[in-house]
Amino acid sequence: MKPATGEKWFLAVNALLLLIAGLSCLLPLLHIVSVSLSDPHAVMSGAVTLWPQGWTLESYGLLLRGSKIVSAFTNSVELTVVGVALSMIFTTMAAYPLSRRYFYMRRFWTLAIVFTMLFSGGLIPGYLLLKQLGLINTYGAIWLPGLVSTFNMLIMRTYFEGIPEELDDAARMDGCGEWRYLLRIVLPLSVPVIATLSIFYAVGYWNSFFQVLMYINQTSKFNLTVLVQQMIQSQSLMQEMNASDMQAFITPEGIKTAGIVVMVLPLLLVYPFMQKYFIKGVMIGAVKG
Repeated sequence: MKPATGEKWFLAVNALLLLIAGLSCLLPLLHIVSVSLSDPHAVMSGAVTLWPQGWTLESYGLLLRGSKIVSAFTNSVELTVVGVALSMIFTTMAAYPLSRRYFYMRRFWTLAIVFTMLFSGGLIPGYLLLKQLGLINTYGAIWLPGLVSTFNMLIMRTYFEGIPEELDDAARMDGCGEWRYLLRIVLPLSVPVIATLSIFYAVGYWNSFFQVLMYINQTSKFNLTVLVQQMIQSQSLMQEMNASDMQAFITPEGIKTAGIVVMVLPLLLVYPFMQKYFIKGVMIGAVKG
């Protein structure tokens, strides 16, 4: 059956709006990449738009030689990988019992966890608590407060509830315990939601900025987000980087955009491999039944 005229107009307008939204996200990124790959004189003259002028990798070379980008990248990887692993373990441990109908006071504990989405302990009490625990200037101060996201936990709990109860009954009849049932049956069936929540957590840890500035005092432990922000705001840092390599002249814009590309590129490379799980996990984990 052919679509009606009104439906055609709706689809056309919808496609146009999506195209505009996509270009509004893509074009600034293309401009940043082009500036980072362009000749400094072309950047200074304003000739660079969406395509590099006078291709060169000198901005990335100076960034590697004159800044702590390598150590900051290593810190970001450590912060993200360990943080995602810890968050996924504890999110699973919270979501699984709450998804079991026979769990004692399940409704009460669910409401108690949801309550934390509405109220928090406050910034200063949280800092004092982490200080008393001896976590200041360690990544534990970043991992611990955000160990379990209530929103992510509810998505995983809903996904677990959608697993047929017949599997649970069959496992019990075969003498399967809770741990074995979780590890051998539930988790293998939950790959989409696990991949989805891993992306959510990874983006949060990779982009950690305020928490790092507040709880980390040593510059050697700063991650990429903080380092790139300092590069963008500090003109003196840009001058020092240029002065450290007299053989190359690079504009501050070239160094800044190179740092932004290095910060964004890992997530852009990982997402295509997780996309099929991401879409399926959001659609199934967000709707019960």
